Amino acid sequence: MDAKDGGQTSDLQRQAASAIARKKVLAAYAGAAKKAADAAASKNNSRLKDASVTSKINSESWKKYHSAWQNYYQKYYSDYYSKAAQDYIAKERLKDAREKAEEEEILSSLTRSSAKIDSESGLSLGTNMEYDAEAHENSIKDKLRFKIRKKATESAKKTHRKRHLMPIVAGVAVVLLILFLQYNRLIFAPIMAYVSPGNAPASEIEAIDPTITQTVSADPRLIIPKLNVDVPIHFGIQLSEVMSAMNNGVAHYRIAGASAYPGEIGNLVITGHSAGDVYSSNPYKYIFSGLERLEDGDLIYINYNSIRYTYRVIKKEVVEPSNVASLVVDTDKPLLTLVTCTPLGTSRYRLLVTAEQISPSLEGAEEAEQYTPTDNSESLPSNEPSFFEGIWNFLTGN
Repeated sequence: MDAKDGGQTSDLQRQAASAIARKKVLAAYAGAAKKAADAAASKNNSRLKDASVTSKINSESWKKYHSAWQNYYQKYYSDYYSKAAQDYIAKERLKDAREKAEEEEILSSLTRSSAKIDSESGLSLGTNMEYDAEAHENSIKDKLRFKIRKKATESAKKTHRKRHLMPIVAGVAVVLLILFLQYNRLIFAPIMAYVSPGNAPASEIEAIDPTITQTVSADPRLIIPKLNVDVPIHFGIQLSEVMSAMNNGVAHYRIAGASAYPGEIGNLVITGHSAGDVYSSNPYKYIFSGLERLEDGDLIYINYNSIRYTYRVIKKEVVEPSNVASLVVDTDKPLLTLVTCTPLGTSRYRLLVTAEQISPSLEGAEEAEQYTPTDNSESLPSNEPSFFEGIWNFLTGN
């Protein structure tokens, strides 16, 4: 090898050796730097583990964060439903447009067909004097089919709209009907309390001088001028007949200890209805509806055996229906007790209006005979049964 070649080779060898040395130095520095970084990281981690963790949340920042999310979701759902509504409206418009286009196309087709038939008919009449009756009949049929289809489509749309409302309307109507059948007396009884419950006009029943003894008709009647009541009384009936008797007036209610007749010393008990269903055929269902309006001193008359007996109200009280014993009173004079249901429109309690006889004179009045009924009464008479009570009584056979 010559000196020239030898010099070039040595230069290349020196350059390669320098490059290898440089790489080794850089690798050494890189390893040292990595070890230093790892040591620092390990030291920081140990410091973080030893340090106490405290998290402080700024309330204002949390409110802003929460409000931002709320606004986001509100805007999202608002856009969502708005887009859904727009899509629905667009679909309905497209549907209407298609139906309208179909109708216009059918009408146009029918018009063209009719025009063609008319032209052919005119041509035939002009040349061969013949008329295509079958084509004309088909045109008429097509028109009728179109009209029928259009009416059927409109009717179907109306029916579809109404179909969703019919169950609701029917359900509400049934509920209202049931409520009316059951509770109508709560509405009409208070009204009838201030309307003449009897058949005679109010001007025909007037208070009479109680000091005058009058001879009257032999028909037993109860007369209350303040309430415009003039009603027949059914005397001497059994307890089992009281409810049916109140369908034809008022009834004499007799129990042991309270079985007096007019003019006898003891308690004379008269019972009547204060309310009933408006559709009931009983003309006396409201006859005692105004009994609560009576006050101390008001006059009550009873015609019995052609004699008019006058009574003056002395007290009112409300008792339980089972308190039959409240009618048995210890008295040395003739008394009258009117019994009916209260509050108006219900049979929850019984109203007792007690009056004492003031005419005719009490001289010579006799004690009422001891009476023992053949059947016992566990409760005071009530109003007519309500709608559901009637159904229950029918099912149970009461």
